[in-house]
Amino acid sequence: MNDTPRLGTGIGWRPEIADTVEALPGVDWVEAVAENLCAGHLPASLVRLRERGVTVVPHGVSLGLGGADRPDPGRLADLAERAGALGSPLVTEHIAFVRAGGPRTASPVLEAGHLLPVPRTRDALRVLCENVRIAQDALPVPLAVENIAALISWPDEEMSEGQFLAELVERTGVRLLIDVANLHTNQVNRGEDPAKALDELPVEAIAYVHVAGGIERDGVWHDTHAHPVTRPVLDILTELRSRVAPPGVLLERDDDFPPAAELAGELALIRETLEAAGSRTGTGSRTGTTVRGPAPAVPVRDAPGAAAEEPTGAADPSEAADPSDAADPSEAARERLALAETALLSALVAGTPVPEGFDPRRLGVQSRALAAKRAGVVAKVAPELPGILGRGFRPAFLAYAAHRPMRGGYRRDALDFAESLLIEGRPEDPAARRRLTLWWQERAGARPPRRVTRLVRAARAALVRG
Repeated sequence: MNDTPRLGTGIGWRPEIADTVEALPGVDWVEAVAENLCAGHLPASLVRLRERGVTVVPHGVSLGLGGADRPDPGRLADLAERAGALGSPLVTEHIAFVRAGGPRTASPVLEAGHLLPVPRTRDALRVLCENVRIAQDALPVPLAVENIAALISWPDEEMSEGQFLAELVERTGVRLLIDVANLHTNQVNRGEDPAKALDELPVEAIAYVHVAGGIERDGVWHDTHAHPVTRPVLDILTELRSRVAPPGVLLERDDDFPPAAELAGELALIRETLEAAGSRTGTGSRTGTTVRGPAPAVPVRDAPGAAAEEPTGAADPSEAADPSDAADPSEAARERLALAETALLSALVAGTPVPEGFDPRRLGVQSRALAAKRAGVVAKVAPELPGILGRGFRPAFLAYAAHRPMRGGYRRDALDFAESLLIEGRPEDPAARRRLTLWWQERAGARPPRRVTRLVRAARAALVRG
């Protein structure tokens, strides 16, 4: 594996600001959400940037490497294809789970529509390591994985974030995408010390760094990517720079895009922060540019049927304590993780009871945040719906989301939402209802579902809720 590339200063490429990104001075590279790209039909803006020599890194959001199931081969193939089409030196994903349920739990598959934290346990680490290795084998370029922001904490965690990341790197050789805004989020929401996390994790494994803005409401920090970068986030960037010179730093912005001058000012502030921290550190800091992989890929105990062989520094007698692990340690860990993640996600999106050990108030905050994100994304992928429903769109969608988990992605969610309104005889205004019916017909079928179909679907939804 080649050395980590020197990327420089970059910004997240989004269609809404494509022209602005092309015109911004001093942008060395960009990052694009992988799922929003089609390898055979790349956006003209990205093609022009590539022709200018600007590096483009695809950033995945849907693999669910922290989930109980192995990564989907189709999603991995898509990510590999996009990396090839863009000539990218690496690809990135998240340490998170995004769906749960299915055959392992004999329950419907539930979609979160967002990134949710994995428990920092030996089971979760074992599963994550195997999933990362599967992804590494399927990708044509190195993989880097990102720490995520969290509103909630898992009970009975066995490691800190820094320890969890350090063991992941040691076992797989994967590189890290460290989001300093997410470290700040977890400081506010979970009481975790970002400096301690930086001390514990292998900073030489950092591929690049994310910087983003957010907002605090009612004592909870929301990592919105829609607000200016705050001083506490820049302070954590300074802490990181005092330990290592990151190969790349990127400004993320996903919504409420400001004028070009403001984006340029934020990029300048990031550069100034790095330069100031670097000048105080001097030449003694580690460069972060010579990480080679894989690091000791020695978790033989994670391979199905393998004899236990502990990697250096990773021994944990508790891992051998469960007799059910004897036949297949990986599958036993996956089954336990599947049950835990399904119970949590079901509470968040389907209204089932809060699992033992979780803070019900904080889960309520997370549940409302997931529903709000669904509403926002559906409004983007199906802008006709807010146009038809007006101010009634958001409250109607939130009421729908409270008892209807997402299935099949956001476009499917938009169709299901419209169908649910039509089944209920809404909206009340006949002209708006006709417009909604026409919109639904053009995308889903010749006519809204008949009475028998409606009853079957209602019964199925009741079973899911039960």
